[in-house]
Amino acid sequence: MKTAGLLLSATLVLSSCFKKFDPNSYAPPLNIGGYTSSNEIGAGNLVGYWNFNGNYNDSISGTAGVSTGTSFSNGIKGSALQGALNSWVLFNPGPAITGMNSFTLTFWVNSPAPSTGIIGLVNLSKTDGFWGNLDMFFENGSSNTNGILKAHIQNGPTDSWVEKSGILNLFDSWVSIGLSYDAPSETFRLYVNGSPIVTKVHAGFGNLNWTNPGPMVFGTVQFQTDPSLTSGSGNQGWASWLTGQMDEVRLYNRSLTPDEVNSLVKLEGRGK
Repeated sequence: MKTAGLLLSATLVLSSCFKKFDPNSYAPPLNIGGYTSSNEIGAGNLVGYWNFNGNYNDSISGTAGVSTGTSFSNGIKGSALQGALNSWVLFNPGPAITGMNSFTLTFWVNSPAPSTGIIGLVNLSKTDGFWGNLDMFFENGSSNTNGILKAHIQNGPTDSWVEKSGILNLFDSWVSIGLSYDAPSETFRLYVNGSPIVTKVHAGFGNLNWTNPGPMVFGTVQFQTDPSLTSGSGNQGWASWLTGQMDEVRLYNRSLTPDEVNSLVKLEGRGK
């Protein structure tokens, strides 16, 4: 009996020295495109980042945005901006944003299809123009069988439109949207869920020259705020506000490559 007791004691001592086997601890770390975190991608070129984790701050400059009527809800990572009718967020950008020659803008959105007008998403206003220096919105008539996404980019006296119709499953679930412009090649790319859906070369567009920039607007277009951000227009009956959610808005001062955008979206979608 003493021998059995000694064996039992030895077994208990040995078992207490070893942790329970956890197969996840032996799995290699997540690596997508050579990155393990979304924050690693284009880190030196990130000039604006709004994660909406309980505030409207830009994490890069430390500057706070100002909300009218919005709130927070569950996001793709942490919390998200929760929009509503007659609601928006304004942010005053510094020269790191207004002085860019090239750019990439990415964000996540979970929105119903437009029912009361176009849905403004992320925009940089122009204080004397009908459209802003940068406008992104869902067009009227969009549906999950025919999503219509439009972007307008002003460059001094010249503007450019980048748009796509016929996008499937654009609404009622989290979708990543991106837009980039590379000044040396004068090339725009429009992305959905990390894949380029439009590539457009605008010959002669050159370096960006955003004139008379006003605040950035999240959740509507520049003439739907109260008061309007532009002398070029007031409230329009065919325009509306984001009533869904927006999250993880990133703005870079260069054109990310398609591989970088794809890796960014995959990492963010996994909460990394």
